[in-house]
Formats: sequence, C-alpha cells, structure tokens
Amino acid sequence: MSTPHVVVVMGVAGTGKTTIGPLLADALGVPYAEGDDFHPPANIAKMSAGTPLDDNDRWPWLDAIGQWAHGRAGLGGVVSSSALKRVYRDRLRAEAPGAVFLHLTGDRSLIERRMADRKGHFMPTALLDSQFSTLQPLQEDEAGVAVDVSGTPEEITDRAVAALRRLAN
Repeated sequence: MSTPHVVVVMGVAGTGKTTIGPLLADALGVPYAEGDDFHPPANIAKMSAGTPLDDNDRWPWLDAIGQWAHGRAGLGGVVSSSALKRVYRDRLRAEAPGAVFLHLTGDRSLIERRMADRKGHFMPTALLDSQFSTLQPLQEDEAGVAVDVSGTPEEITDRAVAALRRLAN
C-alpha cells in the first residue's frame, strides 16, 4: 500500500487474527499489536468463565485499541480486534478515522476445529455461536476487505496483502 494504513484484523474467534496479524504486519513492514492485550482483566475473567462480553465491557477495550491505532496514523500498523458489530468498528474509526478492516471469514466448522486445537486461549468454543450471531460483516461504505481463512497462514496473508493493495488503488 502506498500510504501506510492502520489495518484492523477482525473476525470471530478462531479465524486466525493472532496468527495472520503478525504475518500481515511483517509483510507490510509495520508493527503489530495484539487486540487481546488491550482487554482489562475483568473481561478476560468473564470470557474464561464462558460468559460473552456485553457492550459495556467492550467500550473501554475498543477505545484502547482505537487510541493505539490513532497513534499509528500515517505510520501504519496492524492490530487485531473482533470488531464484530458495525457500532464497534464505528467506535474504532472515531479514534482512528483512516483505519481499514481486514475481515477474516470462513466456514463455521473449520473455525470450530481450529478453536478446538488451540491451547491456552481464554475463549472457549462454547462462545462461537454468540460470536457468529453478533457478527455484522463489513458494509459497502466501510473501508476494508474480506479474506477467506482456508489454507495456510502464508496463503491467507498473501490474499490479504493483495486485497489490501487493491483497496488502496
């Protein structure tokens, strides 16, 4: 991409945000920030107990991600955030208006298998249904692209880089 953008890697749990985000950042030559690191301890405890977050839990988390993205404006960066609802993406854009979204999409059964194979992650597969029911895909007026998560992490990253380059042109 000609101008360094801040890319928010979004999608339901298990789509590979934490895997693809750093690979994408490396490919673009910008820093990566793990969205889960912006969660306050109370959010992690709630999700670890199998309880979905509500919007009041998410606002401070989204604001913290948005502030990081704002600080990277004009410099570029990649940050992960589920950003499942349009209102969440609007909140991120309020802090970082130039942010673009990379929506990692995929077949539910593939995502569930990947979640089941993860070790040591606080998000249980039991919350996947709530993630899919909450998901509002990117709308036409939102800057971003959707990329399927089938294949290897490198293949997914290559598709993401190509899609983001097309978006920038």
